[in-house]
Amino acid sequence: MKHAILFLFGLLLLILPLQAQANEYSLTIAREPVNITGNSVKKITVNGTIPGPTLRLQEGEEVTIHVTNKMDEDTSVHWHGLLLPGEMDGVPGFNGFPGIKPGETFTYHFKIRQAGTYWYHAHSMGQEQDGHYGSIVITPKGKDPVQADRDYVVLLSDFTYEESDSIMANLKMSSDYYQYARRTVGDFFADAKEDGFSKAWKNAKMWGEMRMLPTDLSDVTGYTFLTNGKTPEQNWTGIFKPGERVRLRFINASAMSFYDVRIPGLKMQVVSSDGQNVEPVAVDEFRFGVAETYDVIVTPKEDKAYTIVAEPIDRTGFALGTLAPREGMRGEIPQPRPRALLTMADMGMAHGGHDMGGMDHDSMDMSGMDHSQMNHDMPMDHSKMDHAAMGHAMPSDESMSTMAEESGWAKAGTPPGDKALSYADLRYLGTQKDTRQPEREILVRLGGNMERYIWTLNGKKYADSGPINLNYGERVRLKFVNDTMMAHPMHLHGMFVQLENGQPAEKLPNKHTVIVPPGQSYSVLLTADEPGEWAFHCHLLYHMMAGMMNKVIVAKLDPSAMPPPQKTDPHAGHKMPAKQKKPAVDHSKMNHSGQQPSNEEGQHHAH
Repeated sequence: MKHAILFLFGLLLLILPLQAQANEYSLTIAREPVNITGNSVKKITVNGTIPGPTLRLQEGEEVTIHVTNKMDEDTSVHWHGLLLPGEMDGVPGFNGFPGIKPGETFTYHFKIRQAGTYWYHAHSMGQEQDGHYGSIVITPKGKDPVQADRDYVVLLSDFTYEESDSIMANLKMSSDYYQYARRTVGDFFADAKEDGFSKAWKNAKMWGEMRMLPTDLSDVTGYTFLTNGKTPEQNWTGIFKPGERVRLRFINASAMSFYDVRIPGLKMQVVSSDGQNVEPVAVDEFRFGVAETYDVIVTPKEDKAYTIVAEPIDRTGFALGTLAPREGMRGEIPQPRPRALLTMADMGMAHGGHDMGGMDHDSMDMSGMDHSQMNHDMPMDHSKMDHAAMGHAMPSDESMSTMAEESGWAKAGTPPGDKALSYADLRYLGTQKDTRQPEREILVRLGGNMERYIWTLNGKKYADSGPINLNYGERVRLKFVNDTMMAHPMHLHGMFVQLENGQPAEKLPNKHTVIVPPGQSYSVLLTADEPGEWAFHCHLLYHMMAGMMNKVIVAKLDPSAMPPPQKTDPHAGHKMPAKQKKPAVDHSKMNHSGQQPSNEEGQHHAH
């Protein structure tokens, strides 16, 4: 009996350390040579790879993640979409988080409070573009409502030889630096043949007067598009047996690229959006904004290869992968779809949009206003806008009268009869806990100035703006009004919003990133139930770096529960080396040169 007790005690001593380390992870961030496209180039790796390793976590567990910085610059890790304490969110300058200094290790520790598909990335300068990103898969503690025989991450990204700071410098020098796809005389005559000379001439004249490009769908081009770090030629492959249910966890980890995603020959059943389960909806394709995630189920029945096709909206290439019963197989590679052209609808001019009402929103503090009594659904009155200050001359009313068109941005080239996913299709799986009507509405105008490549929220760059203050527990509506000709994937840290997508209140879907189409408005509901300082920004990397960001502060009435003041010791609550004295530079306040930006403010129209 004595020997048996000693044996069990010894076994317990062996098991306990394993349990203590089971939820512990280590990530090392370094700049080192990588060869992805056939040439060696120095990029940022996480544990030696691009993308970094997939973190597989369990709902309900406490995790510890040690992040070591082996670069000669500050870094950080943001856990995109995770619900966690503000000081663990990983944004330098927020909640007292100082960033991770060269040669040092920062330890993140938090409880996993959700399940689903998420990702992680740097929140320091342009490091996300340079390779600092990876995926997160969290399994539910109970039975997963989504059953599958196979389960694959499909992470899409845009790779370039250029360094992110060089790209930012080029955009600052000329906002159309990367716009190689311009309209030609041949295009004009093709339009004249199809629409008539008069309409084609008025269209060309209108765009010329505005000094804008109808082909300007993406600020940055020249990318190689990757699937799980592999080029189309390297052919990432997921294996299946015919008849199996295959779960594909799509993550858009790109810096600047939207995609139209499809798998020719297979219907996709969307079961999750931004990690949150939705009632299954069958689609043939979906448009995929930067930082969004979608989980889909496919059931390939034939013994053949199927091609996963992700085509960027500027039609400059593909991210490709393969589903196949055996390694080495390839499906058919489709022809590129036509590149869409922007229209006046993308400027908010050819349909009901929003009334600017003559407001001078450069000088207004929009965050503290109650907009619930304001009418935002009137057509935009462009006669009250100073377009000369925006760097654009506006077309005449006569030209405008010919331009009652649909959005060019929205034209994905979906074949007739095929179903493309719409936000309106998404329904929360289960019943939402908070179905209250909002107590107030906060207007969020998306704008910018392309002459100086400045992007703004409510007319101000982040460096010049004040925070949006929310009381803990209050229910608010965020009303996005996009005054630009680009779509913006708007991301709020720390909390989910619910799309006002026409579904009943108890079925509104959760999202952490919301695409606001060009020239349009969209609203979401938010329950401010996570105290702290939260970043709120466009997830197009260079838009955020150029100012399209704000801070949302959720404060409890109890003073002891409020976020620490900015002037307190940045190391409070962190196990940081004693020699570290200064907080990391907040990259969102910096321009591409690393210098503090001037006080110049962007205007309201861009692109």
